[in-house]
Amino acid sequence: MDEKEFVKSRTYRKLSADVVSLKIVGYVFIGLFAVICFLPFYLIIIASFTPEKTLIRNGYPLLLKEFSVEAYKLSIKNPEDILRAYGTTFFVTIVGTFLSILLATMTGYALSRKDFPWRNGFAFYFFFTTLFGGGLVPWYILCTRYLGFKNHIHALILPMLFSVWNMIISKTFMAGIPSAISESAKIDGANDFTIYFRLMLPLSKPLVATLGLFSALAYWNDWYNCMLFISNEKMFMLQYYLQRMLGDAEAMKTVAEKSGLPLTAVPLESMKMAMTVVATGPIVLLYPFVQRYFVKGMTIGAVKG
Repeated sequence: MDEKEFVKSRTYRKLSADVVSLKIVGYVFIGLFAVICFLPFYLIIIASFTPEKTLIRNGYPLLLKEFSVEAYKLSIKNPEDILRAYGTTFFVTIVGTFLSILLATMTGYALSRKDFPWRNGFAFYFFFTTLFGGGLVPWYILCTRYLGFKNHIHALILPMLFSVWNMIISKTFMAGIPSAISESAKIDGANDFTIYFRLMLPLSKPLVATLGLFSALAYWNDWYNCMLFISNEKMFMLQYYLQRMLGDAEAMKTVAEKSGLPLTAVPLESMKMAMTVVATGPIVLLYPFVQRYFVKGMTIGAVKG
């Protein structure tokens, strides 16, 4: 082996060792970060199965030493009501997410077209609504008196249907798709709807997955619109239903304190943790299905300066 080959071989071994060391450090750092992110949810699960008196005495434990399902019994005391709330939440989340993605991507596609003469005016109009609004009272009067939102299912879908932020992501993403694709389709006789459904949407899977996750989380966690517009208990969404249950439990605990009953008679703290698990569990399962598209959709659809 001559000198050049020796130096080259030594340099290659050094680079390989550096790469391996960098990977080890990276995996260790990511592993620690994942543990730190998972720890709060782990504590919530453990606390939900811990008796109330143990939580009050010892705080949140790392290991489950005493087991109790009293909090879950109270959380699902009325299974018909909670299943109905789950059904309403699933329906609103699925329908709202589908329509939200459709509106955001269609608007983003229209505003990304350079041959659309009014795209700058519409873009300014959408952006203006993020800075100024009419206020809560006029909005509530409009929704209840003129749009008939009171105790109707569309009151849980329409207020969150269009997101300017999602539209901006869609516009930026679709502007990155080569215009030659739509131009060639135009030459072949395709109209805008054909181009959108047959070309743009199949090329925008990362975008659709990202917007789907954002919209699904927003609809699943929404309780505010339900509080404003829904008074019929059969139409309550899951988050608002659990919030009302928690409010009733707090009232019971206040009565217990004033009556001289033991504070552990109402497992308020463990009940909070159990409700968090009940409300969070199903939506957590959505993330693994969109994980491979999520990062790509965020980076490609990001606003570049």
